[in-house]
Amino acid sequence: MATTPLDRTRVARAALKLLNETGLEGLSLRAIAKELDVKAPALYWHFKDKQALLDEMATEMLRRMSEELAADAPTGAEWPDALSAALRGLRRHLLMYRDGAKVYSGTRFTDMSYAAPMEAHLRMLTGGGFTPGAAARAWLTGYSYTIGYVIEEQSMGPDPAKEGGGYDLAARADRLAAYPLAAAAGDEMFRDYDAGFEKGLAAVVAGIGATMRDAPGA
Repeated sequence: MATTPLDRTRVARAALKLLNETGLEGLSLRAIAKELDVKAPALYWHFKDKQALLDEMATEMLRRMSEELAADAPTGAEWPDALSAALRGLRRHLLMYRDGAKVYSGTRFTDMSYAAPMEAHLRMLTGGGFTPGAAARAWLTGYSYTIGYVIEEQSMGPDPAKEGGGYDLAARADRLAAYPLAAAAGDEMFRDYDAGFEKGLAAVVAGIGATMRDAPGA
């Protein structure tokens, strides 16, 4: 049996390691207990249910992400470049974990790790001409686009635990033969996720600038 005392962070780190092997559906407190060489009931001292564990996992992901992104943040960049860099970094980190975006989405952070990076993002936007309210809406818009994109990317793209895989576009096109535009859309929607993200990101950032910056009453 393990002799190192359990704490929430240690459990979350073990869970993130297992996540890449099992995916979110296969992740369980029993499997994590086996990884840590403890009895499953020991984990309930720290987490009342799986959602509480997911909250801690997302918080640990944020801690790791914030440290790296702060070091890599462009200095003196205009707000569109700084916002784009932050959202690219968010996507990159979510992709480090199988089902990472699903784990991260809809969770409640368990400590104040989010406060400093959020303050920095909002300060960057207010320094670029956004009111505080518009800056908050701008950040949430870009953040939501990125998380949603990665959820779809990880759901429809190749499974990292398997050889190949991903959406069978030829079969999709056959099913949609009577709908030629919908059939052809598959190549744009489900191929080259990096390029697709960049196209969407450019549209989101341009839209933020056009509709939220200096917006009256924002």
